[in-house]
Amino acid sequence: MAPHDGDELHELEARLDPRLLRALDLVAPGTPLREGIDSIIQSRTGGLILIADADEVSFLFSGGIKLDIDYTPALLYQVAKMDGAIVLDPGAEKIRWANVQLMPDPTILSMETGTRHRTAERVSKQTRALVVSISERRDVVSIYIEGMKTTLQDIPTVLSKANQGLATLEKYRARLDQLSARLTSLEFLGGCTLHDVLSVLQRAELVTRMAAEVERYIIELGTEGRLIEMQLEETVVGVIGERAALLRDYIVVDTEEQIERTIGELAGLGHQELLDFGRLAELLGYGRLAELLGYDRKTSTLDFAVSPRGYRMLSEIPRLPRLVVQKIVHRFGDLEAILNASQEELESVEGVGDARAREIREGLRRLQEVDIVDRYR
Repeated sequence: MAPHDGDELHELEARLDPRLLRALDLVAPGTPLREGIDSIIQSRTGGLILIADADEVSFLFSGGIKLDIDYTPALLYQVAKMDGAIVLDPGAEKIRWANVQLMPDPTILSMETGTRHRTAERVSKQTRALVVSISERRDVVSIYIEGMKTTLQDIPTVLSKANQGLATLEKYRARLDQLSARLTSLEFLGGCTLHDVLSVLQRAELVTRMAAEVERYIIELGTEGRLIEMQLEETVVGVIGERAALLRDYIVVDTEEQIERTIGELAGLGHQELLDFGRLAELLGYGRLAELLGYDRKTSTLDFAVSPRGYRMLSEIPRLPRLVVQKIVHRFGDLEAILNASQEELESVEGVGDARAREIREGLRRLQEVDIVDRYR
C-alpha cells in the first residue's frame, strides 16, 4: 500500500467504511438489485433509487405512486421509465413507491452538479437511506450513504484492481513470514530487541489493511469475485492470530482490556504513524517505560532487549486451548522458563496433565529443530 495522506487517507478510510461496504454488497454483480440497475443503464433512462424504510423518509416525498409489490429486476426497469424516484424497502425486496419527487433540504451543501446527483447527495446527508443515482447519458452509477459517495466501476476494472491488490498482499505476506521466522530464531536464542518485534507487528498490520482493501473489491465484484476471495483467505490465514499473540508476548501491561484497546488503537493509526516505530513502541507501553529510564523515544527505546512471554510460540502447538496457554504463561512468566520447564512442572499446571505436557515439550522441541534447519539452509 502506498502512503496515503490528507484527502487520500480520508478517501481510503471512507472506502472501507462498513456502511459503504454493506451498500456495495447490496448492489454487487449477481444480486437482483444489480440486475435491475444494469437494465436501467442499458435502456439509458437513468434513475434515482432510495433504499430505506418508507415511513422514515416519507417527509421528503412529494407525490408519487404507492405500489408495495415484490421486487423483481424487470419491475424495477419498468417503473424507472417514469420520472421521479423509486423507493425500495431496506432489504430491496419490495418496491414501495414509484414516481416520487424527493424534496431534501436545499440548504444542505452539495458538490454535485446534476440535479439527480445533487438530490441523491442531499437525501443521503439528511437521512440514513442508501441512495443510488444512475446517470442518464454517461452510464455512471453513484452510491450515496450518510454523505459518503462511491461510483460503481465496470467489472474488468475492479477485477484488475483486485488482482493488483492481491499481488501486493502476497508480497507483504512473504515479507511478514520472513520477519516472523527471524523473530522466532531470536526468541530461541534469547537476543531479540523491541525493533525486531515492531518490524513484525508493523508488517502484520500492513497485511491486515491490504487484505481489507482487497476484500472491498471482492464485495464490489459480487459473484465475480469468488476466486479472488479464496486466494485472499489462503493468503491471510493466521495473520490476525499471530498479531494478537505477538501483542500478548510483548505488551508492557498484559491484560485482555489493554490488548483489545491496543488492537483498536493500532487499527486507528494513519499510514505515516504506522511507519513510525516510536509510535508503535508507545502503543505497546514502551514510551512511558523509556521516559522512566531516561531513554530517547525514537532511537534508544528500539534497542531494548525484550523477551517473549510465550503466547506466540505456544499458539503454534496444535490443539492447545487458549485458556491453557494463559495458565502456562502465568505459571512460568516467559518463554525461556517454559522451555526449561520439566515434564513434572508442566503437568502441575491446571488443565495440562501428563499427555498434554508431553505434547507441549515435543511441540516446542520441533519448533526449535525447524528453526535450526532454517538458519543453516
